[in-house]
Amino acid sequence: MAKKSNPVVYFEIPAKNMDRAMLFYKSVFNFDFAKEIIDNNEMALFPFTEGTSGISGALAKGEIYKPTKEGVLIYFKTENIDETLRLSKENGGHILYPKTDNGIGFVAEFEDTEGNRIALYQAIE
Repeated sequence: MAKKSNPVVYFEIPAKNMDRAMLFYKSVFNFDFAKEIIDNNEMALFPFTEGTSGISGALAKGEIYKPTKEGVLIYFKTENIDETLRLSKENGGHILYPKTDNGIGFVAEFEDTEGNRIALYQAIE
């Protein structure tokens, strides 16, 4: 019998300028990336550790990838939402939805340097 898992396993965030996008996410979240070419698309893979919770994905640049503020919304976990929002602004992002207590944690949204709407989640300790 197959082991049950959460339904979402991977995501891709469109990028117009891969170097700029990688610098933004490194500066805001301290992520390191592994660059690859997959199906003729430029990819920068987010960190992934086997055996831990959550999913991973990539920044993706190619003809089919169009940054947008509409559509699917990806939430990144953060330990300090205020600091992450500050780093986002300092590195060329724009706050779209300020820090808000939703009863189970804090959420916020920003626009990255590529024009994507990205959300944040911080658990209430």
